[in-house]
Amino acid sequence: MGIVSEVQWSELQRDPKSVAAIADQHEVRVKRRDGADLMLVRADQHANRHSGAIMAARAMRSVFRQAGPDVVADALKDEFPWIAVLPESDRAEFVREFVQAIQASADLGQWSLLGQAVHEWANTAIVHADPDLHHALSTPIMTKDFDQVPSSENE
Repeated sequence: MGIVSEVQWSELQRDPKSVAAIADQHEVRVKRRDGADLMLVRADQHANRHSGAIMAARAMRSVFRQAGPDVVADALKDEFPWIAVLPESDRAEFVREFVQAIQASADLGQWSLLGQAVHEWANTAIVHADPDLHHALSTPIMTKDFDQVPSSENE
């Protein structure tokens, strides 16, 4: 990310030109008391960062495609050790969705998409790690057939 300067909201209001001069050099975090901090960054720097993320995502997709899901899953175990409890078919599906989520996140600039995908797969691993939970969630709920539901015409 690089250097980030911090200024107070009141400083931005009082002397916007000096804050803009700082933003010409690097990112500025604008601290606020009544809300989340804001980041001030030049548009060209933001665009460069976004295009760099897209290039990196595409490069990772190509590497993952060449390496195959088993090699990628093994490589990702350092970061996501819970991959080991997923069945082999689910590991391959995780890798596929992980790569898609990286690409979508980079394209849209919304990295929460990747976080959501990883979160959902971690929860899937929790289910596989607990035999009782896995059994409860993978068996049919209803044990009795209640026949057909009457159509509204018969009512």
